[in-house]
Amino acid sequence: MILIFLISLIFLLLIYGRWEFIQHEKVLASIPVRIHINGSRGKSSVTRLVGAGLRAGGIRTLSKTTGSAPRVIDMDGNDRVITRLRSASIGEQVKLLRMFSRQKPDAVVMECMAVMPQYQWVAEHQMVHATIGVITNVRPDHIEEMGPTMNDIASSLANTVPPNGIMITAESTMLKPILEQAKNLNCQVFTTQPDDEIKEALKRFPYLEHDENIALSLKVCEQVGVSRGVALEGMIKAKPDPGALVLWKLKFGNNTSRFVSAFAANDPQSTLKIWHLIRERIDNETISVFLNTRADRRHRTKQLIELVYTHISPHALIIRGEYLPAELTALKKKYPNTVVTVFPSSASPLLVVERLKTFHDNFIFGIGNIVGWGEEFVSELKRYRIHD
Repeated sequence: MILIFLISLIFLLLIYGRWEFIQHEKVLASIPVRIHINGSRGKSSVTRLVGAGLRAGGIRTLSKTTGSAPRVIDMDGNDRVITRLRSASIGEQVKLLRMFSRQKPDAVVMECMAVMPQYQWVAEHQMVHATIGVITNVRPDHIEEMGPTMNDIASSLANTVPPNGIMITAESTMLKPILEQAKNLNCQVFTTQPDDEIKEALKRFPYLEHDENIALSLKVCEQVGVSRGVALEGMIKAKPDPGALVLWKLKFGNNTSRFVSAFAANDPQSTLKIWHLIRERIDNETISVFLNTRADRRHRTKQLIELVYTHISPHALIIRGEYLPAELTALKKKYPNTVVTVFPSSASPLLVVERLKTFHDNFIFGIGNIVGWGEEFVSELKRYRIHD
């Protein structure tokens, strides 16, 4: 009797699974253009930029970002926060695609949620079935999940190359695994890089955007049929991602400072790129770097501290965290002009802000981890924000 029950249950589950598969195929067929955004850095920004560019061209587009602040962006470009009752799962993409299909969009732009290589494959080949795939770049991040080498990471990201589709990437050095996968799947690959027009357009953005992200997004829009000029105007007017690089002006009593949150960059290579992007905007201000560390990312902490000393040379370095690398002691002796303050993980955001208030004409560069405490720190600083 139990055996019959188990066989019947398995049979019913197989029927239900087949029905779900057929329903999902119908959902995908109802959405003509499906764009899947993957990569190490810039996924959320590119998702927003592409969506904005397509909407400017009259393409009815729905977008979904993941990141630390997941959002659905509707056809009018308005944000809706995704509230999760449990931890994030890539199955969320299937439910959202079903919801999107009811609105009959011309296109959807989905940021890839998956990190593990096998889940990245599932996200593309079983869920999104992109007509256009995007890999923003390949950076040394999530090495615990993707592997220790850059080739491992590139190979993992290449799991979202769409069969018989189009792949667009701004990556230039770690292309081989992507090209090999594209060849196996009969996928056409386009690479992008910024030109003078894009670099000039950067000045019109109300926040600090990467020129590589813009070049990449424009190419995607062109493939869908939106002209470069129209798409660019839409991108300039679009609402930025919550993690976007916005330059804040802060008022601490009689003291004025400026602040850029680069916490979302997370890895050293991306952090350095952001530094190169913003240093041209620094006037005669003193530079303070605030580094928010994670106890389980000690190697990254070491890399970021070395980056601060060798590339930025700030007036002050403020660190929150314990178990800091031994190299910090040697660097403090080698660079005595940088004033170092270390706060324990138990320190409140207010305590760190009070320390920052003691510097005058200060440019504050926030790096490291954003989730949790970092978000509280940014919220605390926002209380002092003023608008010109």
